[in-house]
Amino acid sequence: MTNASKIPQLFLRMALGIGFILPVMDRLGWLGAAGAPGVAWGNWSSFVSYTNTLVPFLNAQLAGVMALIATIAEMLFGIMLIVGYKIKWAALGSFLLTLTFALCMGIFLSPRAPFNYSVFTDSAAGLLLATVPVYQWSIDNYLLAKKR
Repeated sequence: MTNASKIPQLFLRMALGIGFILPVMDRLGWLGAAGAPGVAWGNWSSFVSYTNTLVPFLNAQLAGVMALIATIAEMLFGIMLIVGYKIKWAALGSFLLTLTFALCMGIFLSPRAPFNYSVFTDSAAGLLLATVPVYQWSIDNYLLAKKR
């Protein structure tokens, strides 16, 4: 595998990983307060309210549980993709999580919403990343080489 073919999978891993971690930082208020430029939520309660708009069939308490599950999954997938550990599983999880977001956004917000935020693109990127045969520059590749 040439260096030129290694770079796209690494770039995709980093883009997806950082793309998961930054929204988590936002909803925890680490990127600024609600209403600040570039801040979508700014605090946990705003994110739970948003989650409840994506799953309006759940009460506020269950929406909070779903928000917590999504946040833990996003942080876990983000870290796994960046460090390169269990990439195939993280990529498949990313695909399923973002596909779920996209479908909920399309059904409960508007059909355009998941396209405005490129959620289907993120989902497809996760699925594509799951098909890469070898993840260069990763813990997975290091462990594979060590096994040989």
